[in-house]
Amino acid sequence: MNSEITIKDFSQHLFWDVDLAIFDLENYKEFMVGRVVEYGKLKDWELLKSLYGKQKIKDISLNLRSLDAVSLSFLSTIFNIDKSEFRCYKHRQLVQNYWNS
Repeated sequence: MNSEITIKDFSQHLFWDVDLAIFDLENYKEFMVGRVVEYGKLKDWELLKSLYGKQKIKDISLNLRSLDAVSLSFLSTIFNIDKSEFRCYKHRQLVQNYWNS
């Protein structure tokens, strides 16, 4: 982990619901990966890679409970992994959608 990167280096719109005074980048890796992938800018993605490394991001991404379709496609392409390998994809297939049948 690159200890020179701080929460203040990331786009502040990512943290509308977070108390930055107590936020720890190491303890909240899953939160950071999900937030940056879904709402971050390219600069945030580059910071995330520098902070955790691609392998750690891959491991975390595979186990996230939810990702929007665009983010899932992005990660699937970046890591060259079929979408069906992601937990969020499997979870989405199990949940019935009553409104868009």
